Amino acid sequence: MSAIVKFENLKGLIVELRGRSVLLDADVAEIYGVETKRINEAVKNNPDKFPRDYMFEVSEGEFSDLRSKFSTTKFAKTRALPKAFTEKGLYMIATILKSKQAT
Repeated sequence: MSAIVKFENLKGLIVELRGRSVLLDADVAEIYGVETKRINEAVKNNPDKFPRDYMFEVSEGEFSDLRSKFSTTKFAKTRALPKAFTEKGLYMIATILKSKQAT
């Protein structure tokens, strides 16, 4: 992916959960050019920077719904419940990550 991400390229990744438009942690990781575990580490190490309106963990029920709506290969390697990032959360995670794309 190029260094500049265009909104048109993100439209297919945006999902609606809890009345919010969010991106899942695996998609955020792909956009920012890091592994998903780096996204989760950043959140775990900086919990004060991710209030509810920035990020939340997807519930079991929501995750089941997502699995039924999307290709199962998208979630094949998922062991933990994914995190969902709002627009504010995307900006915050970009300030924490050290990848070229996040910068």
